[in-house]
Amino acid sequence: MTVDPRTSVGSVDLPCAVLTASGTAGHGAELAAYLDLSRLGAVVVKSLAAEPWPGNPAPRVRPTAAGMLNSVGLQGPGVASWRADELPGLAATGARVVVSIWGRSVEDYAAAAAAVAGVGPEVVAVEVNLSCPNLDGGAHLFAHDPSAAAEVVEATAVGGLPRWAKLSANTDRVVEVAAAVAAAGAEAVTLINTLLGMVVDLGTRRPALGGGGGGLSGPAIHPVAVRTVFEVRAALPELPIVGVGGIATGGDAVEMMMAGADAVQVGTATFADPQAPDAVRRGLEHWCEQHGVPAVRNLKGMAHG
Repeated sequence: MTVDPRTSVGSVDLPCAVLTASGTAGHGAELAAYLDLSRLGAVVVKSLAAEPWPGNPAPRVRPTAAGMLNSVGLQGPGVASWRADELPGLAATGARVVVSIWGRSVEDYAAAAAAVAGVGPEVVAVEVNLSCPNLDGGAHLFAHDPSAAAEVVEATAVGGLPRWAKLSANTDRVVEVAAAVAAAGAEAVTLINTLLGMVVDLGTRRPALGGGGGGLSGPAIHPVAVRTVFEVRAALPELPIVGVGGIATGGDAVEMMMAGADAVQVGTATFADPQAPDAVRRGLEHWCEQHGVPAVRNLKGMAHG
């Protein structure tokens, strides 16, 4: 049996349900040396502000028992430099691109979205990162407040591309926030970003990361992501969802789609194996073939009965 790997996220049709996750695949074609990026659904680039941003002080990354903690702090070259220096090489691989944007204020988000406007056809969507916890210690997450999140989504319409709002499971209001951003114009939500965490260095007796706390990712957060996707799908059955959080195998992707995701992203696993997104793609399709599922998209929401 040949499995149909295609899916769609709102108005965006994708040839494959597996994407990279923002923050883990760089701003350009860094992973092209390890896998054919054109075979993935899309490459989601590391979040960009309108202007260059230096990020947090070192050290920025710390391993944990089942993943990693990072406090990179959204370092990036700014949208204009990315368009000039990184996007052409990424587009040359044949990849579809989702550009992730961020800001400290509504005006910052609007400026980043405006800077994206008019980009080439290889960019299929904008992921509006409302939920990075390693900036300001996670104290100002737009994704914690439905009104604030909706205001950002409305302001980013200027980019002229489909918008996916990336939300946080650090709040018990995630369903409410998802509904608010959908009403404000988001075609989809990406669930979830990293979780708030911290490691203390026993030698220095101080936080191990230069930014203090950071974002926990990897297998440790996978069950949280699955539950969040499940709950949002149950509450908002018509809202497209991109599921992300600890996906490292085809089985992880199957589980996330059964919980309600239309597509999935692979992130932290790429640090251990740069070919992980393609391995997940192949594993997902193989699982469907072995279990008589003719199309990957048929998995969506199976766990809801």
